[in-house]
Amino acid sequence: MKDLTRGFKRFRRDVFPAQAELFARLATTHQPDVLFIGCSDSRVIPELITQRGPGDMFVIRTAGNLVPPYDSYADGVTASIEYAVGVLGVTDVIVCGHSDCGAMTALARDSDLGGLPAVATWLRHAEAPKACPQAAYGCTSADAVDALIRDNVTGQLANLRTHPAVAQALAQSMMTLHGWVYDIGSGCIDELDPDTGRFAALTV
Repeated sequence: MKDLTRGFKRFRRDVFPAQAELFARLATTHQPDVLFIGCSDSRVIPELITQRGPGDMFVIRTAGNLVPPYDSYADGVTASIEYAVGVLGVTDVIVCGHSDCGAMTALARDSDLGGLPAVATWLRHAEAPKACPQAAYGCTSADAVDALIRDNVTGQLANLRTHPAVAQALAQSMMTLHGWVYDIGSGCIDELDPDTGRFAALTV
């Protein structure tokens, strides 16, 4: 906790004064153009990876970067998506998975989650990608996890399309969906090609 307090002191002393004009504008303006849906994993920081600043992205972080299919029950993820699309008018939505994902590792290895009932229930939103288990890939356990991470991004994009605000924006060609997988060790990103369903290195 002391590290957080010291960090805040540095922010108030060095960062905030140097960007006072930016924060003054942000105090009354909120116009992000991107919705970034990523994992809660502490190693995956959307603003750091993309080098975007305050106010640039609307961020949702969930365990396993999961997006529940739309339901009339207004959970926090659904409400945030609806707000980002319907009110903020984001034009791009990124679903970003990552290497060494604990949620996907647990699913790929069929881990016992009996002591984590809430986690087990939440991970049901990844049941469609899990339909391709390790045996189906015919490869090593590590490769199976990596494949599931990628399949999960594809699956969550499908879930995202069930949300009415997203479906409407897509139908009106007002939004583009993107699937990313970030590799923690290399700092590289693979992007989903919607035409082929394959992932390839993100080009800049």
